[in-house]
Amino acid sequence: MEITKDTIIGDILDIDSSTAPFFLEMGMHCLGCPASRGESIEQACMVHGVNADELVGKLNAHIQGK
Repeated sequence: MEITKDTIIGDILDIDSSTAPFFLEMGMHCLGCPASRGESIEQACMVHGVNADELVGKLNAHIQGK
């Protein structure tokens, strides 16, 4: 799976739950709530003041490194 800024967070977590710490690290502590799971990476990063490109890079590296 190639993650982009448009990828939905819930989809990422469903495919690989070990990505959760990356979201927690950016301050997204509500991973269980339906609203956060339905957001794209770009939307969540805007709300939390995080660089979406950086997070996408980290997530892709993590998933590809498995």
